[in-house]
Formats: sequence, structure tokens, C-alpha cells
Amino acid sequence: MNEGKGHCLCGAVSFTVKNMNYSVDACHCGMCRRWGGGPLMFVDCSTDVTFEGMENITVYDSSDWAERAFCKKCGSHLFYRLKGNNAHQMLVGQFQDQKNFHFDLQVYMDRKPAFYDFGNKTRELTEAEVIEEFGPEQNT
Repeated sequence: MNEGKGHCLCGAVSFTVKNMNYSVDACHCGMCRRWGGGPLMFVDCSTDVTFEGMENITVYDSSDWAERAFCKKCGSHLFYRLKGNNAHQMLVGQFQDQKNFHFDLQVYMDRKPAFYDFGNKTRELTEAEVIEEFGPEQNT
């Protein structure tokens, strides 16, 4: 079992993922770009995430299907969580050890603005393809 650990910028919130997934995804939807100023790059950590410093986490109810969280001390974005299954999409930049990560998937490619492109070869899905494959409750 691969364990992953990370924390916010100031260290007030830390987390442990018991069964680490090393696949990195990027979301280009307008909501993710507005939240972080660019695409959201995350690792699907399912529900097996434990937090320390929970009192420093603020959760924002961002849509009917998901919520987003940040550290109330430093403002670091922590996760995107699906309401239906409580799955956490943890921001890849929060992890201490990033050597095993690989960039695999980009979603909402039809929403990506023209001013940037990634050079990595990844699987790419449009909004309609995301909804078809994962269902509307998986929307980001």
C-alpha cells in the first residue's frame, strides 16, 4: 500500500492518503480555473484521506455535486470533494513526495482557453464526454 502525505502552505492543515493513486488529472472547466487562476491539477484519492488541523479547514459548497476546501489561515486550496460519494480530489501541489506522479488525463478540454497548452500526451475529454463516462455527479 502506498501512503501519501501533504500539507497546506502554512502547515496548519496536513493530510494522509492511505492508498495513493499517482495519476494526475487536470480540469479546465471555468469553475476550477476561477478557483485557482488556472487548471485544477489533482489526484483522485477517493475517500481514504485523513486530516490533521480540521479546525483550519473551510469548506465551500460550490455546486449541487461538489464542494471545495481551503486552509482558513493561509488560503491554500486543499481539495475538491464529490458530495455523492465523498471522494476527495487532492491538489497535486500539496503532496510532499511528487516523484511517482504521472500526468494522465485532462477534462473539459472544450472549456480550456486558447492561451495555454500542456506538452504532455494525455487522454483528453470534453464536457459531454466527462458526463457520459462519469455521470453528472462527477462533474468538476
